[in-house]
Amino acid sequence: MVFTIEMLGEILDYLDKSIEKLASEAFENLEIEGRSSIENFLENQFDVRLENMLVVKKSSVHHLESGMKNTIIQRKQIILGKISNQYKN
Repeated sequence: MVFTIEMLGEILDYLDKSIEKLASEAFENLEIEGRSSIENFLENQFDVRLENMLVVKKSSVHHLESGMKNTIIQRKQIILGKISNQYKN
């Protein structure tokens, strides 16, 4: 299967919503101690969920071209930055 930038965009859109929901629950319930712990948790969850979604598509982060990897890195920074700003106290 050829993995396209459109497919990656769909996955990243889904991840955006998924991580925002997870962040809301994490900050609301404060099950994880400290803000930096929650941010680390969210970052790890982004990576795990991304890889799982790519595996379903018969791919992996390691198999993507560098432009797609850069897109992922940029999108991850945007998502996590937005969440960080939203929950700053």
